[in-house]
Amino acid sequence: MAEWDEDRDVLIDLFGKVRDEWIDNDLATWIGANRFYPGVADALKFASSKLYIVTTKQGRFAEALLREIAGVVIPPERIYGLGTGPKVKVLKQLQDMPEHQGLTLNFVEDRLATLKNVIKEPELSKWNLYLGDWGYNTLKEREEAATISRIRILQLSDFSKKLK
Repeated sequence: MAEWDEDRDVLIDLFGKVRDEWIDNDLATWIGANRFYPGVADALKFASSKLYIVTTKQGRFAEALLREIAGVVIPPERIYGLGTGPKVKVLKQLQDMPEHQGLTLNFVEDRLATLKNVIKEPELSKWNLYLGDWGYNTLKEREEAATISRIRILQLSDFSKKLK
């Protein structure tokens, strides 16, 4: 971006504005351009655990996708999107909440690099870490993750079982 004299925050803001305009003008086609992996919507819908969404998407878009595609309403205060800080910071905030004391905390992520960042933080050692075998990872990354004792590979077909 530096080579093209572009500012990351300006581009993020522009992308959000374009997406907002698309949603305002034609929600149906915006929704149609997005999807959840098979079984994920039902897993979220029928989860017995309290869910938090920690995503690199802007929160308002994650909320809209959850509501419109998955049919799931997650309160905005439980959606941590772009701009709420790195995922490691969000996990620290979540584990420090009084209502989470003594609970088993699970973090499902599709980027191995993010899970490695969590492992580097000793205070996050209580989190169970899962690398979803779908999304933004490769076979090589899943093979590497399988050698890391803190990370368990989670198949899409088992995702809903983890939410119960």
